[in-house]
Amino acid sequence: MSTMSHSATMGAEAHTQPKAKVRNLSLDRARTFLTLVVLLHHAVIPYTYFGHTDPKYFFGFDMIVLATDSFFMAMFFFLSGLFAWSGIARKGAPSYLADRLLRLGLPFVICAFTIIPLAYYAISLRHNPEIGFSEYWWNMVTKGPWPSGPIWFLWVLFAFDVVACILHRLSPNLLDPINRLSLHGRRRPAVFFAVMLAITAAFYVPGLMYFGPSSWFEFGPFSVQHGRVMLYASYFFFGAGIGVANMDRGLLAADGRMAKVSWDWMVLAIVPYCLLWVLIFIKREILGNPSPLPNWYEGLYAICFAVFSVAIMFLILAFFQRFKQSGSARLLDPMQADAFGMFLVHYPIALWLQYWLFDYNLPAIVKATIVFVLTVALSWALTRALRQIPGATKVL
Repeated sequence: MSTMSHSATMGAEAHTQPKAKVRNLSLDRARTFLTLVVLLHHAVIPYTYFGHTDPKYFFGFDMIVLATDSFFMAMFFFLSGLFAWSGIARKGAPSYLADRLLRLGLPFVICAFTIIPLAYYAISLRHNPEIGFSEYWWNMVTKGPWPSGPIWFLWVLFAFDVVACILHRLSPNLLDPINRLSLHGRRRPAVFFAVMLAITAAFYVPGLMYFGPSSWFEFGPFSVQHGRVMLYASYFFFGAGIGVANMDRGLLAADGRMAKVSWDWMVLAIVPYCLLWVLIFIKREILGNPSPLPNWYEGLYAICFAVFSVAIMFLILAFFQRFKQSGSARLLDPMQADAFGMFLVHYPIALWLQYWLFDYNLPAIVKATIVFVLTVALSWALTRALRQIPGATKVL
C-alpha cells in the first residue's frame, strides 16, 4: 500500500505545473563546454594514429580523440532532449516542428551547400591541387560523395524531434517513468545512472556488433553512423524524460545529490576509459588489426564505451552543478549565445588552418594548439558577425 502511495505521489509531482523558468547556467555551460570539445576534437585529429593526415603525430591527441568520440555527440543529444517533450506540450507539435525546422533544417541546408564544400575543398587540394572550387563544388553536389562533416547532427536531431512529436501525440505520458526516475534521482542518482547505462548499452552493444564501427548510412549530405543511431536516440529520450516536468526538482536539481558525488563519476569514467586502451592494445599488438574484429572483442569494447559515455556525461554535468559559482565556470558565459553558431561554422576554419600548417616542420602539439586557438577565435568572431544580420539570432 505504501509503495502505491509513493508511486502516486511521484506521478502527481511529475505533472504539476513547473514554476517560472530560471535559466539553468550549469546546462548552458555544459553545452558551451561541449562545443569547445568539438572544436578541440577536430583540431587534433590530423595528428593522431586514427586520422594521421599530417606528418606530425602526438599520442596524447589519440587519448583526447578516444575520449571525446566516446561521449560528446551522445551528450549533445541528451542536452537537446531535455527541452523537447516540454516544448512539444507547450507549443503543440506543428509549432514546435516549425521552430525546429528553422533552427535545425535551415542551417543544415545552408551548411551543406556552403560550409561543408569549403571545408572538404581543403582536403581535396592535397590530392588534386589543380581543381578549382566551382568544379569541386559541382562534382560534390551532382556526383558525390557529399560528406556532411559535423552537421549530420542537425538532421538526426530533427528526426528525433519528429519521432518525439509522434510519440507525444500517441501518449503524452509515455516518458513519465523516466521523469519519476529523475525525481527519484535527486536523492539517488546512482539508480538513474544504472538504468540509463543498462538501456543505452542494450541499444548500443548489439548495434556495434552487427554493423561494426565504420558503417555509415549515407544519402547525399545525410549521413549517420549505423551502430550509434539507437545510442543517440536513447540519450535524446532520456533527456526528454527528465524534461517532461520539474526538471529543476529531479536529477539535475541544483541541490541534488548528483553534484555531491562528482568524484565517484570520475572513477566510473576512468576505469572503462583505461579498459578501452587495453582493448585497443590487444587489437593492434595481439590480434593484428583484423577486419572484421571478433564478436567478443566488439562486445567488450561496446560495453566499456557505454559505461564511459554515461559516466563522463554525469561527471561533466556534476562538475558544472558543483562549481556553478566558480570563476573558471563563468569564463564560458560570454560564449554561450554564440556556441551553436561556432559549431556550425568552425569546420572549414579548422581544416584550412591544418592545410596551411601541413608543410611547416612544427611539432604536432604546436600545430594543434595553433589550429584550436585560431579556430575558437575565428569561429567565435564569425558567429558574432553573422548574428548581427537581422533575424539571424532566431537561427544562430
